[in-house]
Amino acid sequence: MENSNQGPSLSPDSIMQIGLGFWASKTLLTAIKLELFTHLAQTPNLNGSQIKKMLNFNCIDRHVYDFLDTLTTFGFLKREGLLEHAKYSNNDNTAFFLDKNKPSYLGGILEMANNRLYGFWGNLEQALQTGLPQNEAKEGINLFEILYSSPERLAEFMKAMSGIQMGNFVLFAKTFDFSKYKTLVDAGGASGMFSIMVALNQSHMNCISFDLPQVEPIAQNNINHFQLADRVKTAKGDFFKESIPKADVITMGNILHDWDEENKIRLIKKAFDALPEGGALVTIENIIDEERNNNAFGLMMSLNMLIETGKGFDYTFSDFNKWTKQVGFKNTTIIPLTGPASAAIAYK
Repeated sequence: MENSNQGPSLSPDSIMQIGLGFWASKTLLTAIKLELFTHLAQTPNLNGSQIKKMLNFNCIDRHVYDFLDTLTTFGFLKREGLLEHAKYSNNDNTAFFLDKNKPSYLGGILEMANNRLYGFWGNLEQALQTGLPQNEAKEGINLFEILYSSPERLAEFMKAMSGIQMGNFVLFAKTFDFSKYKTLVDAGGASGMFSIMVALNQSHMNCISFDLPQVEPIAQNNINHFQLADRVKTAKGDFFKESIPKADVITMGNILHDWDEENKIRLIKKAFDALPEGGALVTIENIIDEERNNNAFGLMMSLNMLIETGKGFDYTFSDFNKWTKQVGFKNTTIIPLTGPASAAIAYK
């Protein structure tokens, strides 16, 4: 006879929540793609019928309410009333982070998740079994060549990378001790936003956003928008083929995780060579905790690198210490940033 006295009750809740998590994910991603939160920022307190017309839904009314009430249950919307009497508005978080008209918008990474990553992640088992990327590069073409070959795809990628890192860029720019430094190069600078945030918060710093030629117009537009052309410049180049421009501080935001260990060390060595004595290399990534059981986002981002690159992976601070010591850096430190992200810093 089975023993019913087994301590705490067993529950399938977490299994079902994670196993069917794509239901929740796709509900939010659909709302972002349809710009629901942007519309509600402009016109709050809309009822289901108004939203149905605005978003061109052709389903029955009950499914419109199901969609909106699911978003309400998750805490993304506020609601007054029920069903046909309900009025919907953004909550503080969605109003701040998911309104496209605000500079705080971070929906870019979620737009890319919906447009690209959602389908690719359906092939995670194939990625684990083959060790091959499951994205546009599935036929053996370099991911970044594909991304950079289409202006629309490149713009979406740049917006996604800036959105997910913006809070980290601002916090680092405000909290890191820049008093000993005058110049910074952001290697793989993408849209230039890291350099811009440093320049905005550190009036003595001169910065360069260094990336491939296709990215330069995007970065230059952002620099001009913030009226920082006197202290933020662009430099065009491939950091694997050319030297990183010399500076007191070299930064890399979500760069090292794209590559295998050999290429990670190559990039760290290139940063070392570009720095003066006392200079600093800063990598801003979702650094995985040493026990590998806490930073779930960092671990999943590492799986995302499998999907995207086949060989890239996220890493722990111990990994960073090992690689930077091997190259010749003297000491390291780590600064927690927003959410799962941290800045790992190595001093020459």
